[in-house]
This record gives sequence, C-alpha cells and structure tokens, in this order.
Amino acid sequence: MKYRRNRPFIALSASAVLAAPLMTACGNDGSPSVGSDGKTTVSVGVSGNVFDLSIRLAEENGYFAKQNIKIKYVTLTAATGTSALQSGSVQFLNSSPTSYLAGLSKGLPELSVATNGGGNPLGVVVSTRFAKKHGLTATSPADKVAKALAGSTAGASSANTKAEAGIFLKAHGVAPDGLKWVSLPSPAADKAALTKGEVDWFITSEPIPLQVQHEGDGIVVADPLKVPQWSYADAGYGQVVAVKQSYAKSDPTTVKGFATAVQQATAYLRTHQADDKNVLGAARKTLPGVPDDVLSAAVKQVDWPRSAAQDAAGWQKTVAFVKNGIGAVPDASVSSGDWTNKYLP
Repeated sequence: MKYRRNRPFIALSASAVLAAPLMTACGNDGSPSVGSDGKTTVSVGVSGNVFDLSIRLAEENGYFAKQNIKIKYVTLTAATGTSALQSGSVQFLNSSPTSYLAGLSKGLPELSVATNGGGNPLGVVVSTRFAKKHGLTATSPADKVAKALAGSTAGASSANTKAEAGIFLKAHGVAPDGLKWVSLPSPAADKAALTKGEVDWFITSEPIPLQVQHEGDGIVVADPLKVPQWSYADAGYGQVVAVKQSYAKSDPTTVKGFATAVQQATAYLRTHQADDKNVLGAARKTLPGVPDDVLSAAVKQVDWPRSAAQDAAGWQKTVAFVKNGIGAVPDASVSSGDWTNKYLP
C-alpha cells in the first residue's frame, strides 16, 4: 500500500460530535435493493471522519452512479461498526484497521476489499496559556514540544490516542507516566477541559485540535508531519473498506463497482488541491459545520492512495503498530484470506 502525503497540516475528525445524522438502511432489514432505474442501493457505515471523504467524493463526482450504485449512509462508532456489518444493516463499512483487526480476532468473517486513505492524523493542542508559558508555537520542533509536556496535565478520550501520545513522548525521552492524565468521555469533552483550564493539552483525531486553534483557544504543536511515528510510512495505519465474506461472494459486481469508485475518488484526492471545489464540497458534507480552512488542512494531512490495492507488507506493518505500538488488539493477526485486491479495476 503506497501513498503520497499531500503536504501542510492535519486530518481525521471526531465522530462523537461531528458525525452526520444516522440514516435508515436500504430495505426494511438493511439489505441492498435494486430500483426501477437498475441501480443497486447499498448502505455504508461511516464514522464522520475525514477518511469518509473518499466515499463522499465518489458519490459527488458520480463514480458510484457510473457503477449503477446508490449510497445510503449510516453513521456508526468504533463500538457499533463491526456489529452493523455482521448483522447486514450495512453492506460496506469504512473501518479503521484497529476495529477491523479486532473483528478478525473474534473470528468474524470480514474481508477488506480496498484501502482508502493512509496515516494516523492526530493533533496535540496546548492551551494558549501553556503555549505562552513554555514558548511553544505551531512550528516548535518536536523535541521542544515533548520536553515542555513533561509533568503537565494531559487529556485523552480514548486509550488509543493516549497510547499514541506516549509513543511521541517516549521518542523524545519523556516518560508518559510522569504526566497527570485526565480521562475524558469524548473529544468534545477534551475541548471543554482545555478551555476551562482543567488540562494543559489534549490529543485527539482532527479536526477538533485544528478547530480549537482556529477559534484561538489553543495551538496545535504536534501532528503526523512532526511526529513520524504517527505517519503511514512508519505505522502502516490507514482506513479500509470492509464487507462480509458472504456478501462479497453473493454480489461481486456491486463489491467491484464500489471498490472501483472508491479508488477513483482517492486518486482524485491525491492529484487535486484541498481547495478544489469538488474536494471542498464533499468535505463539507463529510464534516458539516467545520470551517473551510480546517477542512482543507484536514484533507492535506491524509495519504490518499493512487491505488486502493493492499499488500502483505502493509498489513504486517499495520498489525505490528496495532498490536505492539498501541496495544489495542493484543492477539491481532491477518492472513491472505482476510483481504483481497480482486474487486479493484
């Protein structure tokens, strides 16, 4: 899985506060249906983050229509996505590798048919008061940032993001256990805790850190451009399009059409600027209410692949990061039967 990074700023968003409204599935039981126009309507599980952009853009640019596919979105969380896929309430799931590998570890019959974005875009945002006290700016080198965070009060709303903050700190000789960690229920709570002065900084997926900076309440001092351990090149972490094994066998034409459209969209994202009208238009639907400058920064942070093809080396790197890097799925493993490129053009 090879990607090119579109330069400046940041990405990923927090579904807890920015997800689009939950929509009904295709049929009464969530099954795909074929309309009088001959197009198959499928339901797609999304999580309201920037990686959903490839699917939104595929719809906006007409790539799904060319494959005789119509889309209905179902907004899900990491806790509900895999179960929705297995129950058949969605046919396609835009899944993080962590959730996907967790499903495999439980013996669930999942199949990854495409990769649609690379990297692990996070933001460390410090309060403006903390930044001033420690002389931090958005361009401060990583080593200076990490040392300034030693002994501080940090906020995190997931074990994964806390672990990734730890990876960054340890890379610069700062012991994560030396900080006071505040466990918060959601990325929105992270933001509230920062503005109230309850934490000095927090880490979460974009665009919340960039929004905090946009509103003048903090400064983003670390991101994957500054922290190579979070990048696709080092972590092998990204996003995959997952289906049930049985669905791929029962409707290979739709699966191939879906994967083809997604690959067209990621290729478009790779070769067009973040302020391209089609990209920005799709981004507004992906992350409604987010300022355009934050959207553009988010789009630029993701490694959009020219090809949605997967390979064994990429999966090996991903498994190592999930299993050993952040300890999210201790028994994570993937075999050649768990992913395929056969549905790509």
